[in-house]
Amino acid sequence: MDELEDKIILGLDEYITIIDKSGNEKRFLARIDSGAESSSIDESIYDDLFLGPVVGTKLVKSASGKKRRKVVRIKIKLKGKEFKEKFTIADRKDLTYKVLIGHDILTKGFMIDPSIERIRERV
Repeated sequence: MDELEDKIILGLDEYITIIDKSGNEKRFLARIDSGAESSSIDESIYDDLFLGPVVGTKLVKSASGKKRRKVVRIKIKLKGKEFKEKFTIADRKDLTYKVLIGHDILTKGFMIDPSIERIRERV
């Protein structure tokens, strides 16, 4: 039972802060997706912020098929917790959320409670 008490509870969308290489912070509304293996950011975020070099590529399966994406390591804050994680760079310009949080981040001590009121509906 102690394992559950240590978890940070997330709703289906949450604000995250991305910290660039210069220490500047920018806040984004992110979709929390337990069905996504990896986290991703829109390519416009990568282009606009100084996030550092591409550190590799990853083959990603999505609803539109398989695609190889660039990967960048980004420092973020989520619910008061700060850490670095790899994000794939994706074309999310036509999607509601420019940031998607997947398993790679959720396994760092987070749980999802879908009953939490969605931030998007409150804004």
